[in-house]
Amino acid sequence: MSEAERWTRLVEAEARALEMLAAIEDAGFVQPGRRESEVDADIAALAEREFGVTRHWHKRLVRTGANTLCVFADNPEERTIGENDTIYLDLGPVFEEWEADIGQTYAIGNDPAHHALIAALPEVFEATRAHANANPNITGAELYSHACNAAEQRGYLFGGKIAGHTVGEFPHLTWPGEREHTRIYPDNPNKLSDPDHLGRKRFWIIETHLIAPDRAFGGFYERLLRP
Repeated sequence: MSEAERWTRLVEAEARALEMLAAIEDAGFVQPGRRESEVDADIAALAEREFGVTRHWHKRLVRTGANTLCVFADNPEERTIGENDTIYLDLGPVFEEWEADIGQTYAIGNDPAHHALIAALPEVFEATRAHANANPNITGAELYSHACNAAEQRGYLFGGKIAGHTVGEFPHLTWPGEREHTRIYPDNPNKLSDPDHLGRKRFWIIETHLIAPDRAFGGFYERLLRP
């Protein structure tokens, strides 16, 4: 399969994932008083029932309140969505053999600080994406540093240990090679343009995890690194 065909399949997978996200929003799963596990169970059922998704290449995350400060690897105590809260979803559905990875944050209530952070998430994402595209030889470490600076310029802390990773045919996590070279983070000195273990182009996800200056709450947003 050509690189153009692989890219088309990944774009199509993301489009389906965004349709799934819209269905989740329409279903009204994210509501005050609901526990994270309840929302997660509803998402899993909807994904299979309406989109035929039975595989998720990573664990689904539904995090609210103080848990929005956590990174992917954390396993915090479950929380209930409050009347004034931020909630983020991190979803990795697999469509046929193609992985999607999307993150979205919502605000419950009218707290201006919550809504301001949510508005800043796609701004920092776009700044990171544009910088990557403008610098084709950028390394994972260099792009991570830029993502942190983009967050700080808008008055936020960058909460992620990584600012993205590779994505591809399921299950890309089992592919050989140094895992550090598949992440956008301080310990990756390799260029994002370096080929994968089969000599093919790598395709990337950009992650933006912002935390409020007082570290009271955070938000998360991720999409494909598009040209």
